[in-house]
Amino acid sequence: MHDIWNPWHGCIKVSEGCAHCYMYYLDCLRGKVGSEIYKTQGFGYPLQRRRGGGYKIRSGEQIRVCMTSDFFLEEADIWRDAAWQMMKERSDVRFFLLTKRPERVEKCLPSDWGEGWDNIFFNVTCENQYRATERIPILLNLPFKHKGIMTAPLIGPIEIDNFLSSGQIEQVIAGGENYDGARPCNFDWVKSLSAQCLKHDISFYFIETGTVFVKDGKTYHIPNKRLQSEMAFKAQVNHVGTPMEFYLTDPLGFEIEKEYLHQPYFKSSCEKCGSKCICNGCSKCGKCNY
Repeated sequence: MHDIWNPWHGCIKVSEGCAHCYMYYLDCLRGKVGSEIYKTQGFGYPLQRRRGGGYKIRSGEQIRVCMTSDFFLEEADIWRDAAWQMMKERSDVRFFLLTKRPERVEKCLPSDWGEGWDNIFFNVTCENQYRATERIPILLNLPFKHKGIMTAPLIGPIEIDNFLSSGQIEQVIAGGENYDGARPCNFDWVKSLSAQCLKHDISFYFIETGTVFVKDGKTYHIPNKRLQSEMAFKAQVNHVGTPMEFYLTDPLGFEIEKEYLHQPYFKSSCEKCGSKCICNGCSKCGKCNY
């Protein structure tokens, strides 16, 4: 996927949400071990260029970082400074960081971080109430200009109204669990999160139901991820809150006007996808049949 940058691969499980990790499952299918951590061949992706000379990642795109690991993993300390440097150099790109290790973040920030870089969107994972209560206070005390919460896999009800009232959280994402051993995602939990975000004018996106979805007391088995996303869209709980404003700049430090930033292209099949609101759009690679 063109909107994902995995500078390193592999992770160590740290909490309940990791129990049935999709990366471990997919690695197992390939005969690999998910706990083996290594620097990937795509480490320099943000600086890779097309044959014509321009960057592969366009100005204004949002790139999700470390979707098969954790950016603040201790074992990746030796590579992180170089990754930070690439994100600083690509000040025209939004980088989506997600961690289950917020307690490590402060000591892993660059020396010139200050109050945060404008192109970094920092998120913590909160799969249940215990982890929300543990991680969100740390999130609120960290120096980032853009902050969000990922409740995926959502494996229990979560009340975060008191944290949302801080005015620091700009987006909340929810999704069910997939693959081997998937635990149920209850629609009542999703609706509650949506209502809490709506109260504070915060964007909320339910991106997929997960394999086991409970609604109105009935349990549905939905192994097809595309169908999961369509069902999440049909649930009509997504809403856009106060818009996030990223100050993206060119190499000289001048703000890039919006008309020069990436404008996502979506196929008709994308219109019913729960992830559309957080997607860079279709890359027109021709590899899918949708």
